[in-house]
Amino acid sequence: MDDLDARTRAWLQQPRHHLLHWRHPDYPALLRRIADPPRVLFVAGDPTLLWHPCVAVVGSRSPSAGGADNAFAFARAFAASGLAVASGLASGIDTAAHAGALSAGGATIAVLGTGPDVPYPRSNAALHARIAAHGVLVSELPPGTVAHRGQFPRRNRIIAGLSLGTVVVEAAQRSGSLITARLAGESGREVFALPGSIHNPKARGCHRLLRDGAALVESPDEVVAALGPLAARLADDLRGRLGAPIHEPSAAPCEAAAAPGPADPDYKKLWTALGHDPTGMDGLVSRTGLTAAQLSSMLLVMELEGRVVSRHGRYTRTSTAPATVQAEGK
Repeated sequence: MDDLDARTRAWLQQPRHHLLHWRHPDYPALLRRIADPPRVLFVAGDPTLLWHPCVAVVGSRSPSAGGADNAFAFARAFAASGLAVASGLASGIDTAAHAGALSAGGATIAVLGTGPDVPYPRSNAALHARIAAHGVLVSELPPGTVAHRGQFPRRNRIIAGLSLGTVVVEAAQRSGSLITARLAGESGREVFALPGSIHNPKARGCHRLLRDGAALVESPDEVVAALGPLAARLADDLRGRLGAPIHEPSAAPCEAAAAPGPADPDYKKLWTALGHDPTGMDGLVSRTGLTAAQLSSMLLVMELEGRVVSRHGRYTRTSTAPATVQAEGK
């Protein structure tokens, strides 16, 4: 840290503050795949959330009441389904998206156009603190960097780059949200847009995206279904980062074969909490004492291994063993 200024060194010495450079093991895998990845990331909170399957929710800074309600509801549903929600901590749609994810006890990622210690706008100072405590704040700019207009379009490429897909809720014809959507598309990520009234000028950006090929969505379930296969492609990276056990199947009964090994007490605790009746994230948090972010990461791995199924944000053990278990158990 010899080449860092005194303010940055002091910031990094505080708990839960991190500096991730390109070669750091916590540098997020998806972000490496964009055309212009940041050289460093200043992170406040849990850096492993940057590896979590994520959807961006973006839109107008001055949305209609209905637009803000939609952003909150979609983000809450995404968080309940196990996806993290990324946005830019701006006023309007961004604020509603972060608040919706937090209300579900889920993970949210705020990508800042300022230093990690500079809330912007100032009215979001309390939300900034909540995300630092329960999610993660990310910036490529060093502590103390104040807001300048040119920093926010570059911030948008990080939002798009961390996410499997971007949902635009409301946006005018000239909007930073459209930049985020364009960058997402250029990075090979999914782009979704909510339709709106032809009389609402803040819906025209979404309609433009739809004409240009974005997917029209009317419910969060449509987005979750579309992103599921993309999340599966990240399974190997996610398993390696989380250190999740990969269990060898045996000829034991199906339920015993699917149970996690005793070496990982959190996985065993989650397996015990799961039943054959669907259970929501709130119930699993209550039963296990683990956070929603921890549970959603483990549930994703277990779902990819065929041990758990998820429907409408509720989880249950599979009724049959994975195909590999059946084959080797013959």
